[in-house]
Amino acid sequence: MASKAPRNHGDEVGYFGASTGAAAALQAAVEPDIVISAIVSRGGRPDLAMPFLNMVEAPTLLIVGGYDDVVIELNRKAYSKIESEKNLVIVSEASHLFEEPSKLEEVAELAKEWFLKYLQ
Repeated sequence: MASKAPRNHGDEVGYFGASTGAAAALQAAVEPDIVISAIVSRGGRPDLAMPFLNMVEAPTLLIVGGYDDVVIELNRKAYSKIESEKNLVIVSEASHLFEEPSKLEEVAELAKEWFLKYLQ
């Protein structure tokens, strides 16, 4: 029986998800026919993918605004379930949408660094 080739055919793939899209990215990352090399969640709800988090193999970065208390707690719970390499970054003085001056740029820089590290 022939094995399936990954859909990405050797190209490295990273997922970026914001809000509920983070849960979709994390759940999609455990699909058996694709290899994901890195995941970034911005202001995400990874808790919505709780049954899948322990299966995530890709290095995962969770980014949350420091003013977003509820989402910080949800990300901490999700973080504890992820078994792959991971990091949780709380951006100080930032709300859920990172609308404060320079905060979205900070998120972009964090995501860029994560993807550069894991997408080679």
